[in-house]
Amino acid sequence: MKKWILIAVGVLVVGFVGYQWYSSKTSTQQASAEVRTATVQKGTLEVKISGSGTVQAITSEDIKSTIDTNQIDEVLVTVGEEVKKGAVLMTYIDGSDPVIAPADGVITTIAVQNGERVNNGQVVAHLTNYKDLQTVVQIDELDIPKIKNGQTVSLKVNAYPDESFTGKVTAVAEEGSSANGVSTFDVTIHIDKPDNLKVGMSAEASILTASKENALLVPLDAVYTRNNQKYVIELTDSQNSGTEQKIVKTGLANEDYVEITEGIAEGQTIQLPQLAVGGSSTNSNRMMQGGGFGGMGGMGNMGGGGMNRNWGGQGKVEVRSGN
Repeated sequence: MKKWILIAVGVLVVGFVGYQWYSSKTSTQQASAEVRTATVQKGTLEVKISGSGTVQAITSEDIKSTIDTNQIDEVLVTVGEEVKKGAVLMTYIDGSDPVIAPADGVITTIAVQNGERVNNGQVVAHLTNYKDLQTVVQIDELDIPKIKNGQTVSLKVNAYPDESFTGKVTAVAEEGSSANGVSTFDVTIHIDKPDNLKVGMSAEASILTASKENALLVPLDAVYTRNNQKYVIELTDSQNSGTEQKIVKTGLANEDYVEITEGIAEGQTIQLPQLAVGGSSTNSNRMMQGGGFGGMGGMGNMGGGGMNRNWGGQGKVEVRSGN
């Protein structure tokens, strides 16, 4: 009796496993057979290069005595006091020119006392301007040729995840540093309105290196290359059964989208590569607010077969790096 029970259980297990395998195979084959498409649409394509760094004060300097072997008469400021450029900070007993503030800022340290004798070049105080800030980010050597002074920058600071800051590139290092076979260059970014920011906070900068409005855009994976020619596959009927290869020329591109400068027109439907399995795929593109191709919801189902990826109007595409 036990023998027959074991046989029956074995048959049930084998049958269940076989059914699961068959269902999975059938589902995968169905998903692979479905056609993915996209509609050629116009939009604004932005290419950005990112780097991380920390918030720094532009002005942070030691204040030194310019007179040798002289005695401090009176220290006129205290630590934490905000001063203006040219303000008198200390006087000498003999009436020599006083120590003055070299810039606007806050006195962060005082290194001498009344009556103390100082020498030329001796540090007597330190000043930092916390209202005028910058960040220095490291950019890969492959991207550094695209970085120019004056380019606009959007900034995210870890301490304020719901806020955005802006700035401009003010300097690109002439010399880089190498680690593990990778060279990076420092890029200095002046922060426009550093409200609430503090020196030492972590920041992520996205530098706008290229932008084009009213560009014809298609997903990057819609463009194929053969014999040094680029082409897309156009669907020629509503049932997605007829196709035609169209030779195209491309322009600006980033990690997800490419501009088409010749070969197809707005509104045409093109075929995308087949997915290996069904379901949805992720899009690493970050759509900027204000109608980025209809927002994430307007993108359609990236991985679902038979779905048309309709971007729904003009928008802006933002990526971490690009060509």
